[in-house]
Amino acid sequence: MAQTALLTGSYGGLGTVLARIHASRGGNLILVGRSQEKLDAQAAELRQQYGVTVQAIAADLSRADEVEKVYTTVKANGWSVDYLMNNAGFGGQGDFARERTMEQDMSMIAVNIEAPTRLAKLFLPDFIERGSGKVLNVSSTAETMPGPLQAVYYATKAYLTSWSNALWRELQDTGVTVTALMPGAMQTGFVNAGGLADTALFAHAVSPDDVALAGYEAMLRGDLNVTAGLPGWQRPMMALAPLFPKKAMLDFVYSQQVSGGAQ
Repeated sequence: MAQTALLTGSYGGLGTVLARIHASRGGNLILVGRSQEKLDAQAAELRQQYGVTVQAIAADLSRADEVEKVYTTVKANGWSVDYLMNNAGFGGQGDFARERTMEQDMSMIAVNIEAPTRLAKLFLPDFIERGSGKVLNVSSTAETMPGPLQAVYYATKAYLTSWSNALWRELQDTGVTVTALMPGAMQTGFVNAGGLADTALFAHAVSPDDVALAGYEAMLRGDLNVTAGLPGWQRPMMALAPLFPKKAMLDFVYSQQVSGGAQ
């Protein structure tokens, strides 16, 4: 029987690849994003290429009522959701107090933290009652350390991983699993949208293809965490990050995120 995945942030970057992977395996999709036009185009392409059923829900996930609308739309149409993939999220470079606006950071918290939390709160009781279901929360390797010049973004990803891991344990013996995907820097629209294109951190960004596949496979297995998409030098750094002196680590992360640092 075909499994239906509800995927937020479905068009562009990692979301596009996740949608194609699921559809290529005969899975149906419920796509969620802000633009109805982009959702419709993506849905039509997936239906034509893979012959699967694809629905679309336009929603601004920075608004609580729009997140609720996603769930009520699913229930009103009698759609069954087997996989919940919380992929929507965004970052943004800049000094917290002197460059970033209140609206920018509160919206980031709403999309990166509140939306996946609300969606899980709504869908997990259905999963538990049914005795099956899988959740994939797209976090980041940013969760391993504080991120000066992306202070709020790094903190949102720390929340997402910690919360996902706690749910993984709470859901044992229910048939439901929660997996956190922690990508490194990827070549997606996230880079330009966040003003990060000319930073050292994204100078060696990787394609999202392998990251998406690693995350999807880990979700199917019910893994706790999966890290993917790290260039060679970043792998040992991530493993050793907790051992570095905190102030030196903060200086290093800061230098990686200064505009113009890629030069």
